[in-house]
Amino acid sequence: MSGVNKVILVGRLGADPEVKAIGSGSTVARLNLATSESWVKDGQRQEKTEWHRITVWGKLAEICGKHLTKGRQVYVEGKLQTRQWEDQQGQKRYTTEIVANTVQFLGSAGAEGGASRSNSTGGGDDFNFQDFGPEPSFNSNDEIPF
Repeated sequence: MSGVNKVILVGRLGADPEVKAIGSGSTVARLNLATSESWVKDGQRQEKTEWHRITVWGKLAEICGKHLTKGRQVYVEGKLQTRQWEDQQGQKRYTTEIVANTVQFLGSAGAEGGASRSNSTGGGDDFNFQDFGPEPSFNSNDEIPF
């Protein structure tokens, strides 16, 4: 039996991307993405923010590092993945992250809270980079340098 592992998020970056070259010659970027939801309870507006760790590989990671900055709104598609490693004290550690295969830049580069816009003429700064090939294979025991 097969399953579906797909994540779609739209949120804002909480920091500039961390971009690193790894030993295999590939590039990896880590994005911290905030998504928020709000509701009204007992006449009071409530809000909750979730933080998501996004990992991007290869050429897409390089492009994200070059064009994304803190506060930028992005659309991310990918899959959930859990990694395991041993820390310096020999303790097993785990992290669950979204491995992105699509990152679409929304709004303008300097937009902090305005509505996102789409520019189908290609003259704006909205980007949609897809299909840069598969992420490099790595052993789940290998530590990503973050």
